[in-house]
Amino acid sequence: MKVFSEEEQKQISEAIETSERFTSGEIRVCVEKTCSEPVLDRAANYFRKLGMDQTALRNGVLIYVSTNDHQFAIIGDAGINKVVPSNFWDSTKDMMLSHFKQGNLSEGIIAGIKLAAEQLRIYFPYLEGDKNELPNDISFMDGN
Repeated sequence: MKVFSEEEQKQISEAIETSERFTSGEIRVCVEKTCSEPVLDRAANYFRKLGMDQTALRNGVLIYVSTNDHQFAIIGDAGINKVVPSNFWDSTKDMMLSHFKQGNLSEGIIAGIKLAAEQLRIYFPYLEGDKNELPNDISFMDGN
């Protein structure tokens, strides 16, 4: 699936790597062309498939994007949901959507990664000796 140029993929991965230097949270991006179920259900399914519910502090965050359907979701694991307010991801989603509406998919994702990390930092600051528990590359899915 060719959604991003090589440079854009590199920028997204680097944004994750850089952002995770400020939080113990783990951020991933998952992209597919079409979403065959409600977007939050789809994101939750990939969250589990990608092993994001296996982090030590249960502080994984998934940014899921369905490109052809123009849908996206941000979901956090149980450790995050236990401590943050219910509208925690609203500002991140709004900011990403403003980029998406202008046709700036990669910039929207990068902005979302950075803002998610800033917000996570409040509840899950970087811990000395923290290890990267999940890959920083984009997961391209084929709809299975």
